[in-house]
Amino acid sequence: MKTELFPHLETIGEPESDTATIERFDAIEDNFAKAGNGYRVLLYNDDHTEVDDVIKQIIKATQCSVDKAVQIMLEAHHKGRAICYRGAREKCQKVALVLREIRLQCEVDCD
Repeated sequence: MKTELFPHLETIGEPESDTATIERFDAIEDNFAKAGNGYRVLLYNDDHTEVDDVIKQIIKATQCSVDKAVQIMLEAHHKGRAICYRGAREKCQKVALVLREIRLQCEVDCD
């Protein structure tokens, strides 16, 4: 799948191996663990929303970098869900509201 906004993402295929996917997931989880206060936002895979829109919405919701948003989107795409944000409950609820503006499926739960 080509994307206009992020041309370096020419295709989103299956991960090369289960090990690579697990390592990538652990790296994302470790980065967000430092900022956590007991809650997290889980973003679920969405086969209906354009990749560019998902990436833009993750950035809007979490103020993360484009690279981090791409990592989160790919994790959700390949594994079915990804930790999108960790922090205080109120902030996680705000992040989830922004993600839901474009009907992305997500939930806030205890970490």
